Amino acid sequence: MTRIVEAVLASSARSVGALPEPTLPEIAFAGRSNVGKSSLLNAITGRRRLFEVSRTPGRTRSVVHVEARLSGGGRIYLVDLPGYGYAKVSKAAKAAWGRLVEGYLSGRATLHLVALLVDVRRGVEEEEEELAGFLSEAGVPALLVATKIDRLVKGARRAALDALSREVESDVLGVSARTREGVDDLLARVAAAAGYGPAPRGEPGEVS
Repeated sequence: MTRIVEAVLASSARSVGALPEPTLPEIAFAGRSNVGKSSLLNAITGRRRLFEVSRTPGRTRSVVHVEARLSGGGRIYLVDLPGYGYAKVSKAAKAAWGRLVEGYLSGRATLHLVALLVDVRRGVEEEEEELAGFLSEAGVPALLVATKIDRLVKGARRAALDALSREVESDVLGVSARTREGVDDLLARVAAAAGYGPAPRGEPGEVS
């Protein structure tokens, strides 16, 4: 089983020009504010506070790179992208974040995969559809990850994931940062996308 044995903050950039040199395979995590992105990244790395978890939605305003060393010896960047969809953020801030994120997603040669996070109870909304379309046009593979799966009773989880999968016509992985359900599977897919290990069942591809 793939594990992360070391993870350190490498960069927190508020402009494309401030991004670190593209020297390692990068896996980016994108999702709306309050989807549980930072908590999930902390669960993946096995660290409690490496990625900032804020009670104030829209707090993350930079592209955060964390260098992670895998148990098999490989090194990757885990990338935390600014959250979106929070109404109280100013239009100017939203525009600035949009330029930063689009510049990163469209011009990063070492970007191997984007994990597109949605709350399993809300599903895919307009902004996720727009981001999925942007990734498809940019030729960046995407994996739809349904977070907070523990908030559903066990009998409803499979049905919710199957419904999401039919909606987007793609594989969907359910995860919980709190219980770690699906976290090891997600890390295996991250490692495979970066070129470290075989692709698990349900290889990431285009999210329609």
